[in-house]
Amino acid sequence: MACTAYSCQEMTAKQGTKSTPATPKLSKAAVVDRALALGDAVGLEALTIRRLATELGVTPMALYWHFRSKEELLAALGDRVWAEIDIDVDPDAGWPDQLRGLLESLVRMLRAHPCASALVLSGEKMHGEASLVVTETALAVLARGGFDPARASEAARNALWTALSLVMSEPGYQLGPMGAAERAEHQRQSQVRLAMLPPDRFPRLVAAAGPMTACDNPEDHYRFGIDLFIAGVQALAPPPAGAS
Repeated sequence: MACTAYSCQEMTAKQGTKSTPATPKLSKAAVVDRALALGDAVGLEALTIRRLATELGVTPMALYWHFRSKEELLAALGDRVWAEIDIDVDPDAGWPDQLRGLLESLVRMLRAHPCASALVLSGEKMHGEASLVVTETALAVLARGGFDPARASEAARNALWTALSLVMSEPGYQLGPMGAAERAEHQRQSQVRLAMLPPDRFPRLVAAAGPMTACDNPEDHYRFGIDLFIAGVQALAPPPAGAS
């Protein structure tokens, strides 16, 4: 069929209006997720808007639509990590088990994200919705244990510090990224130093040279620390109403 002037013009117009696929809009959640992954990999000090933009393949100005500063970004990261804590406590469990569940979830979150401890330690990053919900849940659990608001607040704060201390004191934590052989050698040297102490002055340290320097079973470290905290809170709990 011959191409008429009208049909040729119509085809040209249609071709001219054909659009290229639109670039997917960068969501705030996607920015936060990538920032958290980058913070875990390089640390919060090295996390900058420019570096994050490069990771996402956009210009820094594209990120300023979501966050006006690094401080705003860090606040969003703080809310993001708090949101990972499981607050779905078992209503049929006793309050000590409910408190244990919250503490174990907090520890799991801190262990999963190397940058989370620094975020949590920054007080201004602890006033987002997620952190408030976690704190409210913990206070409610402690209230079921008979703690008044003042004592419940102390216990909740100490639960947070216990989790941070456990993660930051994990055996081998200070060694940073090390190969298995290098870590084992460091452990051996530390054990030898303790074992060679004068036994008349440090008999207990000499006898405990192995466990004092072991860093090959962190799960025991966390289990004991959580057990110790929960036992302490239980010991301080007011007696049930009516108890002698």
